Amino acid sequence: MMKCSVFIATSADGFIASPEGDVSWLHSAGNTQADMSVDPDMGFKDYLAQVDCMIMGRKCMEMISSFNLSDEQWPYGNLKIYVLSQTVAKAPENLQARVEMYAGDVKTLIRNLEQQGYQHAYIDGGSTITSFLNLQLINEMTITKAPVLLGKGIALFGETNGSIKLSNSQTIAFPNDFIQVKYDVCYE
Repeated sequence: MMKCSVFIATSADGFIASPEGDVSWLHSAGNTQADMSVDPDMGFKDYLAQVDCMIMGRKCMEMISSFNLSDEQWPYGNLKIYVLSQTVAKAPENLQARVEMYAGDVKTLIRNLEQQGYQHAYIDGGSTITSFLNLQLINEMTITKAPVLLGKGIALFGETNGSIKLSNSQTIAFPNDFIQVKYDVCYE
């Protein structure tokens, strides 16, 4: 069965973006003078090396599109990326060669990816993560907390179908005061 995991950053109070979708606080939070030479991306490249496809939500895609990244800035390499949307059928022009839109059933998409030989999906976007949790598809989550309180914004988690147990926590404190916690997700 395909493994589905999350690698995401939040504010200390659990928001993935400001109410307007801004994430610039990620670059100003914490100790910006800290020596991050040992792990400058806080494990992101190592994580990407473990996944072979990505599934994100429409809002996540729109945010990435707004960055207008060059080929050199594109963080996902040649990763196969699906974007879930019931309302947008065509990706923004600057992402059309990089993502494929999908409007069908999520479990069908996972089955199709498995049949194509994919083994580990990176799940991104708050609503998408919550829907995957509610379908009991997320196996592990890595959440990096930035040392900043936003007070309001777009929460990482929406409403789940019930409580979900997290286990086998592993924690790393980075020199820039960011804290990363990795959990296994247990459905009962």
